[in-house]
Amino acid sequence: MHRFHRFIRMLNPVAFAVMLTFNALAVWLPLNDRTTGELSDRHPVLITPAGYAFAIWSVIYALLAGFVVYQLSPAGRSRPSAARIGPWFAVSCLLNAAWIVVWHYEFVAASGGVMLALLLALIVVYRRVRSRRGTPTAGERWLVRLPFSLYLGWISIAAIVNFAVVIDDAGWRGFRLAGSPWAYMLLALAAALALTALRSNGDGTYALVFAWAFAAIAVKQADHPAIAAASGTAALLLAIASLAALPRLRHRSPN
Repeated sequence: MHRFHRFIRMLNPVAFAVMLTFNALAVWLPLNDRTTGELSDRHPVLITPAGYAFAIWSVIYALLAGFVVYQLSPAGRSRPSAARIGPWFAVSCLLNAAWIVVWHYEFVAASGGVMLALLLALIVVYRRVRSRRGTPTAGERWLVRLPFSLYLGWISIAAIVNFAVVIDDAGWRGFRLAGSPWAYMLLALAAALALTALRSNGDGTYALVFAWAFAAIAVKQADHPAIAAASGTAALLLAIASLAALPRLRHRSPN
């Protein structure tokens, strides 16, 4: 078992580097001569957020880099939280890279399947990170729990948008029509996910990501007042609830 954990600790930086490389290539080349934004604009579904929202990736990747370093450190090796994740972080990294490829080469239906697999992998990580009882150390709080709350929150939003895009690509245009109830149903689903996490886990970070996304949807969909108003209201309410639920650092810990 110790050898397995050691192998996983060494695998995680490699998988993380693969993920970063493919994401960088998607921007610098870009892959298939298409930027992610250009591809997104081909499917103008009404729950697409404004481009600035994707800046959250820089925060997510920085925190995940912190996790990779932490799980290699003596402090991280001495705690069970990182080991409990097992191979699932590496799996999520490879799925992230795979999504970049299938999306940029316009295998839209396949992108939905890969996104779903990524979401499920991160749910496994999240549940394992959150399964430990007791007060987490500072290292666990900031470099294990926080990164995966943010990451899962954003991928939850991305999966919902990706689902709408897959349906749109198949020829059904219900998610483009302002008068259609379908976009509102997906917004309601997203809000329900955020509130469920708040209620069951007290995870204000996860829900705050939804507030960020809803605000960006309101900005992007300014030409559709009803969608913008619904998204903006949800963003405000979720932000208030999320900030109220964020854990307070009452005790300092050595790790």
